[in-house]
Amino acid sequence: MTAQAMKFRAICVNRLRVLRNFACIASAFCFACSAQAANIVLSPEAAKSLDQTYSGDPDAAIATAKLIQQSQPDSPIGYLVEAEAEWWKAFCSACELKWGMLDAWKRPKIQADDAYFALADKAIDLARQKIAVSDTAEMHVYAGLGLALKARLFALRDEKRNVAHVGVAARSEFLRALQLDPDMADATAGVGLYNYYVDTLSAVAKMLRFFMGIPGGNKEEGIRQMRIGIERGVFFSVDSRFYLARNLRTFDSRYSDALAVAEPLAFRYPHNPVFLLLVGNLHAEMGHNQKASEYFRAAQNSGTQDSACAARARELATAFLAASSAH
Repeated sequence: MTAQAMKFRAICVNRLRVLRNFACIASAFCFACSAQAANIVLSPEAAKSLDQTYSGDPDAAIATAKLIQQSQPDSPIGYLVEAEAEWWKAFCSACELKWGMLDAWKRPKIQADDAYFALADKAIDLARQKIAVSDTAEMHVYAGLGLALKARLFALRDEKRNVAHVGVAARSEFLRALQLDPDMADATAGVGLYNYYVDTLSAVAKMLRFFMGIPGGNKEEGIRQMRIGIERGVFFSVDSRFYLARNLRTFDSRYSDALAVAEPLAFRYPHNPVFLLLVGNLHAEMGHNQKASEYFRAAQNSGTQDSACAARARELATAFLAASSAH
């Protein structure tokens, strides 16, 4: 090989090496970008707490949440997962059977509400402190989740103005999260819940919404957004599935669609009586009496560790079964 040929070969090899290194750097950069655009990432402890809640053991979830608060006192997540556990305890104890539908329709204020609101406020404050230092999509999601948790309890207490106030604030947090990261599925789900509920208001309520300056919603867009939360959400995945199924049943009478959304909850969490009762309720609405009875009996013997919820579930399941046998 001549000296000129050897020189040409060396130049080619060097250029290939540079291109290869550039490709590696570009690949690493793209990975870093995608990692920044990823959804929120829960610690194993936080994921465990949520799983304990949905599995029917909210007291264990609360204990896990308090350990997170001790090890990460500046993080909102420990307070959010504890409030989530407390919410499902409250929801189950408030459940009633009305118009053939199971739901937590309404209850008065109780002393325990103050501690629940304190948890949500703590999470919101910690998230906003971090936002003041570094404006991240994740922290806006956490602030929005805290506000959404407050909205749930205000709704249960039928405090419409408070629901509207914190609901709009939660929407703003989720929208800001999506500005920073359009792929943030939990934020998309949060906006979806708002869109659905606002679009299902009565004509009178919609008129009041207009005069109060509350942003409007779009039900079908809300359904689409909640499905994104179901498929890709981290904190909101189970909640999105439950509330979408519940809403399709309550507001749209789309029982078959609601059942398709709800049934995976009962399969994944067979000891959660709320999920079992919802699926049984949907089967009953569709005339599937034998299948409905199977779910109601499973709710009677769910094995949940929440004794108050277990007692309430047995009472509701018994009422469902009595109603079914009467037809």
